[in-house]
Amino acid sequence: MDIKVWMYLVYLAVSIGLTVWVARALTRNGLVFLDEVFADERLARAVNNLLVVGFYLLNLGYVTVAMRHSGSVGSTSVAMEELSLKIGLVLLVLGALHFFNVFALGRYRRNRLRQLATHPPLAPVGRLPMQHAYPPVPHGPRTGPAPGQGNPPAVPGQGNPPAAPGQGNPPAAPTPPAR
Repeated sequence: MDIKVWMYLVYLAVSIGLTVWVARALTRNGLVFLDEVFADERLARAVNNLLVVGFYLLNLGYVTVAMRHSGSVGSTSVAMEELSLKIGLVLLVLGALHFFNVFALGRYRRNRLRQLATHPPLAPVGRLPMQHAYPPVPHGPRTGPAPGQGNPPAVPGQGNPPAAPGQGNPPAAPTPPAR
């Protein structure tokens, strides 16, 4: 047989063996993850089987498409270089498919847990201080408004709104009776 045929046979044997090994590992270990993602054992098993079938189809399809080599293979070293390139690409495809699946399922799980959450994601640390609509009224004796406070001067011909409670001039002190 030709060196190229041997290269193809070794490539198919290694690639199919890697695909089956990774698929079994993903099936066995991925079921626990899918059970957590979907919170339903029956649905998790069904999705696991569908993912494995899709994994086989994608990876074995890539293996068969990438098998073709148009150049001539004159020596064993050239065959080994081409074989390592092809198997390396298969491993990269396997890793990319695995990463994409884990990323997509993790994102789905986060969204599902966020929708099911009935409490805030973080417990409240404390309370915010109460903000009042009016500034606090100073306590103690006053004889007049502090600078910058008080009612604005009255404008003739216009009605002026009454001052808000706690603002403006304090009520006048009672005047003593005249003698």
